[in-house]
Amino acid sequence: MHLTQREAPVESVRARAYTIPTDRPEADGTYAWQSTTLVVAEVTAGGKTGIGYTYNDAATAQFIEATLASALIGEDAWNVDALWLRMQQRARNIGRSGIAATAISALDCALWDVKARLLDIPLARLLGAARSHVPLYGSGGFTTYTDDEIRDQLGRWVHEDGCRWVKIKIGTEPSRDPHRVQVAREAIGDHAGLFVDANGALDRKQALFYAEAFAGYGVEWFEEPVSSDDVAGLASLRNALPARMELAAGEHGHTLDDFRVLLANEAVDVLQADVTRCGGITGFLRVAALCDAFHVPLSAHCAPALHLHVACAAPRLRHQEWFHDQVRIESMLFEGAPGAHDGAIAPDWSRPGCGLDFKHADAHRYAV
Repeated sequence: MHLTQREAPVESVRARAYTIPTDRPEADGTYAWQSTTLVVAEVTAGGKTGIGYTYNDAATAQFIEATLASALIGEDAWNVDALWLRMQQRARNIGRSGIAATAISALDCALWDVKARLLDIPLARLLGAARSHVPLYGSGGFTTYTDDEIRDQLGRWVHEDGCRWVKIKIGTEPSRDPHRVQVAREAIGDHAGLFVDANGALDRKQALFYAEAFAGYGVEWFEEPVSSDDVAGLASLRNALPARMELAAGEHGHTLDDFRVLLANEAVDVLQADVTRCGGITGFLRVAALCDAFHVPLSAHCAPALHLHVACAAPRLRHQEWFHDQVRIESMLFEGAPGAHDGAIAPDWSRPGCGLDFKHADAHRYAV
């Protein structure tokens, strides 16, 4: 096959939103929810259909079909980078962040899936795998959970799934958080890593005060102690945190410049990126290249099934977030969704593309 020939014009672009109730109420330091909306994009080219998705408002599906689809129809699906740029240009006057960024992310993932399916190879092979397995950290411990629910969830991740690290949410009632961190530490024992995530709920002084309290329980990762919009605050806290506690942020990055600013201002010890927000596979690889240039490790945020193949390829990738809510959704609605074994996930090398097939019939009852 000559990849320079125009052999795979995009034939159709479709998107649909699905709202799935959580298994129990969930909350973090700045937000509470009882359902999650999944937006699935499908791109057909050369007789193959690729899928991508994002987690955002149902309006994202309308934006895909009404605004972005026309930038792809008839274009050569082999040229993913060129199509990524076309979508970015189409969204320029609307604004490339927010809904536009997540819509582009879902479509870019679908285009990469098509490309790998046309070649009948796993996406990680196409991208060039740097590793065969991706380490996980269990993520949940919502601020709505009781002590027993925290113990059960975190203990299962460490003692049954083999996760080397776990993370809990903090910040709804900061004064309770030292107790919740103690509960988490007791559940996982002395050898597993313990992370906390404030989702930007604290101010700088609060964050430093609680960091010092958490250090006594061996917390080694403090995520978004203050808002990621406060880059100066992140940078100052990074320098002030206990020596064995890393500062992480980046999950809300939508454009490459969002990540460049965090790195250039030395605001993070570990950069996070989310393939469903940062421009898809194309965007994630560019963020990974930035991390390599700045000598900063990268962590993949949420959506583990969709990250899996690009996480195998990304240099300096440390781990993947195994986020309870989305792990549950992906196992329900995607054939081929990975399971945790010995604290890691791995591609099924017998499945082409991203290895996922959407269960339309099972998802129908959740359609918006």
